[in-house]
Amino acid sequence: MKRCLVVLICCFVIVTTLFAQSNKLIKELESKRGALQKQIAETESLLKDTKKDVGSQLNNLAVLTGQIDERKRYIASMTKDVSAIDRELGSLRRQLRGLRKDLKDKKKKYELSVKYLYKNKSIEEKLMFIFSADDLAKMYRRLRYVREYATFQRLQGEQIVKKQEQINKKRAELNQVKAAKEKLLKGREDEKHKLESQEKKKRTLVANLQKKQKALQNEIRKKRREANQLNAKIDRLIAKEIEKARKRAEEEARREKAARQKNKSKGKSRKTESTSRRRKARPLEKYSMSKADRKLSGNFASNKGRLPMPISGSYIIVSHYGKYAVEGLRNVKLDNKGIDIQGRPGAQARAIFDGKVAAVFKLNGLFNILVRHGSYISVYCNLSSASVKQGESVSTKQSLGEIFSDLAHNGRTVLHFQLRREKTKLNPEPWLNR
Repeated sequence: MKRCLVVLICCFVIVTTLFAQSNKLIKELESKRGALQKQIAETESLLKDTKKDVGSQLNNLAVLTGQIDERKRYIASMTKDVSAIDRELGSLRRQLRGLRKDLKDKKKKYELSVKYLYKNKSIEEKLMFIFSADDLAKMYRRLRYVREYATFQRLQGEQIVKKQEQINKKRAELNQVKAAKEKLLKGREDEKHKLESQEKKKRTLVANLQKKQKALQNEIRKKRREANQLNAKIDRLIAKEIEKARKRAEEEARREKAARQKNKSKGKSRKTESTSRRRKARPLEKYSMSKADRKLSGNFASNKGRLPMPISGSYIIVSHYGKYAVEGLRNVKLDNKGIDIQGRPGAQARAIFDGKVAAVFKLNGLFNILVRHGSYISVYCNLSSASVKQGESVSTKQSLGEIFSDLAHNGRTVLHFQLRREKTKLNPEPWLNR
């Protein structure tokens, strides 16, 4: 009897847990999509520059391309969520089939026990069964059997009621998940229509720019000159920072060697010093770090894909890393050493990880900041002000300064962000949590 009661309780707990799991899955998927949807909605207002000059139209094209990329990412996320819900529906259907089969078996057993009791329903028959025992011990066992069988029949009836409740709950859960899927499919279709509208607008913008090839090429050359000037300055500062780190590592190694030599004999000490001189004479082939730098590098690398965006508030990536041609425009090729992130006026540049400010410099009237994270260096450009100084330690998400808002282009606010490992340029996007 106790075992039956335990089974009943376990079944109830399992069904309740599964129901909660489906609800949790739906809520998690909706939460992730909600964040993406909010991001898209907030960035739609960024496309408001109505000027017809090439610079403004190129900026609008970058924003529109970024919005299209975001919407495609959102639609891909919705498709992925549909697959997750389909898997959940399949699991729920299998559970429902199992519950129905279990209910059918229990009903059959209950029917047999009812028939048996009906045949032996009279009190006289039960008493005859009990008192016809050969001895007192058998009589007691038969009495206990009659009582336990009656309890067993009652529990079977309760199990059927509970099983039916489980089936009803599972059916309700299944319907809830189906409704979530239908809502998601409808939302995906709406987003596809919006995407088609944006792509049509982009084609119109590209067609206008194609008519202004000469002005377009001049604008591209101007942007390229500015980018080359900035990158050359960044490269020089990073080379200096690498050299500083190498000297710190050498100094640390010398101190450690001096400490070890105190514990060695005089002869061994001379031998070690001779070997050390020979090693020191060799050119340094690779970048070396102090223990503190190595630790910080390891911590930074282990957070790949989880680093916060280097801009506060809503944002959109308007230019990606690497060399690529602008779709629809002839002979328009871009080479971005980082990514360009557009936000709202007043947006702050913020540190993506703990580190130390390696440099703060001004170029063309705007501030640029380098933050060292061991062997990794993050670069924040196009700031109207800097709130940190060289040598200052910064923490994750700490504000570094306000991003410049270009009033000539309706307050266009763009952070140029780069990520390096020593001298190697990295694509920042896989490192950031989007």
